[in-house]
Amino acid sequence: MKWRMEMMKRLLWVAAVALALPAMAAAEAWNDVSMVDTECSAKVKAKPDAHSTNCALFCAKGGFGILDGSGNYLKFDKKGNEEALKLLQSSSKRDHIRVDVTGSKDGDVIHVESLRLL
Repeated sequence: MKWRMEMMKRLLWVAAVALALPAMAAAEAWNDVSMVDTECSAKVKAKPDAHSTNCALFCAKGGFGILDGSGNYLKFDKKGNEEALKLLQSSSKRDHIRVDVTGSKDGDVIHVESLRLL
């Protein structure tokens, strides 16, 4: 009977660790990357720093995202889009919209934890 209790304790401990690992490993960071609106992401891929803040605000309804180091467009989730819009509306930058992003990636969507305009 005692060995069964020990075995149950070990199994519970292993299960707890196994469940905690994905949560700890899920956060990723993208630093000094171009932020663009979804509508213009394909056409500005070659020169994202030339994309204007005014255009990004005009096309804001489609949402925002980043071009990662490999040139892939990763969309922001709802929270990220809201934060991106606030940052752009309060920015005096005309173009060269670069950000630091922290979050978890699910396919081509980033679930944004933090977003900082550089």
